[in-house]
Amino acid sequence: MDGPRLASLGDFQFGAVTTETIEDALLHLAQQNEQAVREAAGWTGSFRETRIVEFVFLLSEQWCLEKSVSYQAVEILERFMVKQAENICRQATIQLRDKTEPQNWKALKEQLFNKFILRLVSCVQLASKLSFHYKIISNVTVLNFLQALGYLHTKEELLESELDVLKSLNFQINLPTPLAYVEMLLEVLGYNGCLVPATQLHATCLTLLDLVYLLREPVYESLLRASIENSTPSQLQGLWSICGASLALPWRALLSSLTQS
Repeated sequence: MDGPRLASLGDFQFGAVTTETIEDALLHLAQQNEQAVREAAGWTGSFRETRIVEFVFLLSEQWCLEKSVSYQAVEILERFMVKQAENICRQATIQLRDKTEPQNWKALKEQLFNKFILRLVSCVQLASKLSFHYKIISNVTVLNFLQALGYLHTKEELLESELDVLKSLNFQINLPTPLAYVEMLLEVLGYNGCLVPATQLHATCLTLLDLVYLLREPVYESLLRASIENSTPSQLQGLWSICGASLALPWRALLSSLTQS
């Protein structure tokens, strides 16, 4: 069975919508970004290690998925893992309060470790289902991939894994990625008479976005240090959770207002 085709730059069209639609979309994205900043958890960014992101990118490339799918998969995976971490901490707090028998944390850690690859692949598969322009990844393809890595699972276990991710995130998985903000800004640039074709800029932005995902910590740290002169480590740490919520934050305006308050 043929896999999904890889998206080409010719598939993207800019300047095909009205300015009113762009304005509405920009407002909607801004509201979603503000909500993401408000709800940013302390664990945000903890599950975006380079090797994890690289694994998702390589898997998406192997399955010929478009770039938006790989970004969405990284976002879904991190939000799911953050929920898992929060649940573990919540259970520990309840046990300490009620003085109940502590859970076997070693066994829990092994369980999370053994299921991590399955959860990661489930996130990629869920992300592929959100990309309605392309074929989704079938269960057979996923099971064959897992088997090649030495993980033996059934279709039922695969479906249960997807359902666990969906339930943990309250079925809210179709949230905008940084790519959505980038493409919207390209629309704006196109209407403002940008000399460089939007499709060419789009290709460059994808490369840069890959680097930001792969080198998240040094990139964010350099942006923070460039925005706050003579800042202390504690000041940077205080802003880390905010900046981790979305790549679409208006850096200069936000950080300027924070330092002046």
